[in-house]
Amino acid sequence: MPLIESILAEAAAIAELRRDIHAHPELCFEEVRTADLVARKLEGWGIEVHRGLGRTGLVGVIRNGTSGRAVGLRADMDALPVTEHNHFPHASRHPGKMHACGHDGHTAMLLAAAQHLARTREFDGTVYLVFQPAEEGGGGAREMMRDGLFERFPMEAIFGAHNWPGLPAGQIAVKSGPCFASSNEFKIVLRGKGCHGAMPHMGTDPVPAACQMVQAFQTILTRNKHPLDTGVISVTMIHTGEATNVIPESCEMQGTVRTFTTEVLDLIESRMRRIARSTAEAFELECDFEFDRNYPPTVNHEAESAFIRQVGAEVLGAQNVQEFVATMGAEDFSYFLQEKPGCYFVIGNGGGEHRDGGHGLGPCTLHNPSYDFNDQLIPIGASLWVRVAERWLQTPR
Repeated sequence: MPLIESILAEAAAIAELRRDIHAHPELCFEEVRTADLVARKLEGWGIEVHRGLGRTGLVGVIRNGTSGRAVGLRADMDALPVTEHNHFPHASRHPGKMHACGHDGHTAMLLAAAQHLARTREFDGTVYLVFQPAEEGGGGAREMMRDGLFERFPMEAIFGAHNWPGLPAGQIAVKSGPCFASSNEFKIVLRGKGCHGAMPHMGTDPVPAACQMVQAFQTILTRNKHPLDTGVISVTMIHTGEATNVIPESCEMQGTVRTFTTEVLDLIESRMRRIARSTAEAFELECDFEFDRNYPPTVNHEAESAFIRQVGAEVLGAQNVQEFVATMGAEDFSYFLQEKPGCYFVIGNGGGEHRDGGHGLGPCTLHNPSYDFNDQLIPIGASLWVRVAERWLQTPR
């Protein structure tokens, strides 16, 4: 089945919208201009719009026929606190803010699908268009749920997609089960007694204890966790000292932990806490240990993953539906999947050849200041969204 002709015909206009959003990035829970643009377009196409979910999020509602069935399609809208290195005309106009993850493109793809669905309405039921704020660390999905997303818009399942640099444009990749990891942060502060660097016996040095902890944390992964389970512990910051001849009185460590299951996360947190406190005690130090759980693992439902593979094969051909290799990156679509059946998949963004002249020297990878979304994906993603909605509502469940 080829891409949808009416979507191809509107692709250039939607690409202009995407580039306008790219030029005016807004960080999490600040997506006022973006939400206004989205709402204005949806209402202009005759789509019912509900605003204020998750502060700046919104939901478009397209109904047809008499069926009580409903399905949700989600796009995220927020940008990142990154200064863009690109210099093409649609580069960010706001220093320190950039669409470095392609959420501008995700929004554009869902808008293109919304325009077609509103025009044709070749389905019986309801399609909910979920434009979500604050994916980049703000937990916008969770906040939309707290504002009654699933109670006010009772959908049977919800689907989401992310562009994926390196995967050829025209391909998608899907994985059932865990596909993105949980995201967690820790902070450890060791307090001792500072002294002259030439007289270490006069103080209590936190630095050797910190070094011991960094090494010991890795033994959790190699000696406590089952070898076939996946986990990452990365100490990414160590702050201590102010002068070369002074032993500091405190040392602060921070970092991230990633897992695919809550059981492994429980084990890692418990062992890290015990190692930190016991090591501090052995070195006669005080220890503050904080462990914050952010996004849970993104776990796709098996039946919905098979459904996406089927629709992907219809639209793009079976040879262009790949198996996704799970990543330790995190995604707050995970909150939705804890409450509703669904699937989160990726759409190939290519290797960066699409970037206009004036792009930065860096690679076209996610969260990179030289990134840009590939506008060739707009008719691909929009056609997929249309077929996902139509096929879901016509297939008995």
